Amino acid sequence: MRTKQELYPHPGEHWRKGTLSAIGVVMVSVVIETLNDEEGLARTLASLVGGAVAGVVREVIVCDGGSSDGTLAVADHAGCHVVTGGIAPAIAAAKGEWLLVLQPGARLAEGWADDVADHVARNSGPARFAPAPGSRASLMARLFVRPSALARGLLISRRQAAALTGRANGEALARGLKAKSLAAAISPASRR
Repeated sequence: MRTKQELYPHPGEHWRKGTLSAIGVVMVSVVIETLNDEEGLARTLASLVGGAVAGVVREVIVCDGGSSDGTLAVADHAGCHVVTGGIAPAIAAAKGEWLLVLQPGARLAEGWADDVADHVARNSGPARFAPAPGSRASLMARLFVRPSALARGLLISRRQAAALTGRANGEALARGLKAKSLAAAISPASRR
């Protein structure tokens, strides 16, 4: 039988080989604003499972704008915390030091939790995900449709988000905010 020293000759080395490097430090609260988008919410929640299993996702807060479809049932079934009244109550309710603000329908690519953990461990400023291959909008859409500020998500410290809570929603929070780009990819929510 091999000793612990033989298995892991350098303490902490096993965390740097393909798994989370800062798992003890990283706890992210995911914030998703919804209004009658049960299918989109379900797709986004499914892409968060890997981060929840890895211990990066502390909680998911759904900011509901008065949904009348099955959105709240999806949120309840997934164990999400539901708040109303915009993004400010979600920021106030968040337990994580970092927030990951997403649109319902956005899907994070495999391995996103590692990039988020690395970014948060460096205590860097806001960040957005890279666009997934094949998710680029058509030429007509790029020319005539204003892109959503949340199309690539937003990773932001709770403290910085709280300082910007005068903004009405996640889109306003993200608009004009200078952010780094993460290596992990996101497939943006489809535009309705």
